[in-house]
Amino acid sequence: MKKTFFVVADNPALMTDLLQNASHLFEFGELIAEEDKKIFEPNDYGLTSTIGENLGAQVNLDYLDFLEVPKAWYYTTGSRDVIIGISDGSLDLEDKEFAGKSKSIRKSSLSNGHGMGVAEIAAGQGDNAYGVPGVCYDCSIYGTSYNHFSTLEQLVELSQLGVQVINCSWGLTRYYETAQQAIYEMLENGTVVVAVGHNEPFSTSHGKRVYYPAGYDKVIAVSSASHRYEHFTENILYLEEKKIYYIRDIRYYVGQTGGFKDNDTTQIPKLYPISISNLNKTIDIVGPGTGIFRYSKFKMEGKLEMTEFNQTSIVAPLVSGTIGLMFSLYPCLPAEEVETILKFTSTNIDDVEPNKPYAGMYGAGMLNTGRAVKMVFDMFAEKEPVKIENQRFSRWDFKLTSISEVVMQNQKFTEEATLNLTSKKRIVISENTDLRPNAKGKIHLKIDPTLKKECELQLRDPSILND
Repeated sequence: MKKTFFVVADNPALMTDLLQNASHLFEFGELIAEEDKKIFEPNDYGLTSTIGENLGAQVNLDYLDFLEVPKAWYYTTGSRDVIIGISDGSLDLEDKEFAGKSKSIRKSSLSNGHGMGVAEIAAGQGDNAYGVPGVCYDCSIYGTSYNHFSTLEQLVELSQLGVQVINCSWGLTRYYETAQQAIYEMLENGTVVVAVGHNEPFSTSHGKRVYYPAGYDKVIAVSSASHRYEHFTENILYLEEKKIYYIRDIRYYVGQTGGFKDNDTTQIPKLYPISISNLNKTIDIVGPGTGIFRYSKFKMEGKLEMTEFNQTSIVAPLVSGTIGLMFSLYPCLPAEEVETILKFTSTNIDDVEPNKPYAGMYGAGMLNTGRAVKMVFDMFAEKEPVKIENQRFSRWDFKLTSISEVVMQNQKFTEEATLNLTSKKRIVISENTDLRPNAKGKIHLKIDPTLKKECELQLRDPSILND
């Protein structure tokens, strides 16, 4: 990638000229599609920056590229009016990534910088020539503690203060009905809670262990998956000690490592359960857990380090930051529809062969921040139809209210899935769409021409509406 060039030219023939007349320098070229040009990158966007200059930490942010975060930033980089709550270790309010936009609501322990690392991923300040940008880097941050497991009173307090999304990169295995009721109260108040399914390996949990608050109803529960190598043949490694070949960090695999039957590398690998973070039926979505910048190490020790294992603590703030962007773009977005949008725009990973033994335990698939934010834009810009596509849902309750037209294609809602879809204009049921729930499911499609936008889109650049 160090020999990749991004060229802006007024004539696409330049690419052909370069390939023909400077073939010793340029082996391959491709024109960037118009839709793919709709990105925005801050000046601290790491080594994957396409704007020619990175003034921040010299680290690989390919996980943000994978999530298509620059496509989300095209529409919004966040808003100070949108507050992301961090229930975790303490923050340094004078730190350059948090200063001027953060508050500490309840005192917490340092926790080896865990809270700072989580907060940086969700909403660390971007475009400030320092560090790396958080997903919702112009959002505000409220920090609080991570105790009171039976009442979640510290989370309820944040909700009452106007926090729209709360990140909980922690959990325990005990269920409390009082905490479940607190989750319902917060959602009704407009607050979405995101929590981790936890790091316990599947080899010990066997998909049976549920951690809370992730396991509570109406909490967005997350776990981790890999994002780096597109095909397992790109990263086959050899362990001399055991004389075996193995794979690591393959895109969309829910485990970090896997091996080959009879050591035959021509066969599709099987995941090592010990490399899979806790999965179960309460998980809603997965995201990258490996190769994420460790801001706590940078802040406390001056080191540039990336995470090495499929950790879930860092996946949650990727999701929380995405939700922050969604609320920033359309402040009136109903909190109860956030989970629907995240699942509709996630990447289905059911057909990834090594994932099949774990079907039903990794949620709707892989987070895609760019698509989630664009769906919010499409719902209220009334320029292009909202597309619900390429997913197969047999459970969960979905609700979506769109001012724009909605098109469903290559989409399934079956078995116990429920869909309550309302559009101001029309709903198009296109090819390969299957709407066949069983007695426990329900499909309700409605056209309501009286629907009105509750507020206007808050775009990074208002001229985007004219694109």
